[in-house]
Amino acid sequence: MIRLDMSEFMERHTVSKLIGSPPGYVGYTEGGQLTEAVRRRPYTLVLFDEIEKAHPDVFNMMLQILEDGRLTDSKGRTVDFKNTLLIMTSNVGSSVIEKGGRRIGFDLDYDEKDSSYNRIKSLVTEELKQYFRPEFLNRLDEMIVFRQLTKLEVKEIADIMLKEVFERLKIRDIELQVTERFRDRVVEEGYNPSYGARPLRRAIMRLLEDSMAEKMLARDIKEGDSVIVDVDSDGNVVVLNGTSGTPEPSPEPVVV
Repeated sequence: MIRLDMSEFMERHTVSKLIGSPPGYVGYTEGGQLTEAVRRRPYTLVLFDEIEKAHPDVFNMMLQILEDGRLTDSKGRTVDFKNTLLIMTSNVGSSVIEKGGRRIGFDLDYDEKDSSYNRIKSLVTEELKQYFRPEFLNRLDEMIVFRQLTKLEVKEIADIMLKEVFERLKIRDIELQVTERFRDRVVEEGYNPSYGARPLRRAIMRLLEDSMAEKMLARDIKEGDSVIVDVDSDGNVVVLNGTSGTPEPSPEPVVV
């Protein structure tokens, strides 16, 4: 996958980085970040992250790609995009989603949630029409408005993030386990329907990574140790070294 953060292409002079610098300018021999990558790997996926931040000249370039499936770089070579999948993300309409999401609760049945989603999707589509030019939107095959994450989905994402921490500690020969109580605490603090999964990352950093770092700096946890992270009756996160102590019998440690 080729990922381009469009916040790096907000100025007019940065647009040339996509197709390469003109002859006589620095970087001419390097090729464009977009055209050179697609020329080498034509069967690929290109992600334009936060496309609304790009300079208007970028959209003029995108019109040619979306219409003709090709683009000419600074060296005069034609790059074929016909076998390339283009995905563009945008935060346009996020305020509409946030306001509409406050009305969505877990007490609503499926039909009510689906109706609310359709209403939000319609409002976001109108926001897109006001922000982007019609000729650009008319060349897009599909526009997808994501639903807000549910608590169950956030819990599944938490398991993936916790597994990443486990793998990082395995490199240092440290076995980490967390209890079900700790997982619930992470999900509770990391769940925010308006902000997606980003608060979850901060919750794991604060509750798990910071606690582990303090213990490792204090030499309470060393290579070869087995560690269990739990939440006590007062709601405090406790890090227990499995070689020197044992956790409460309930709940059982969980390996994600």
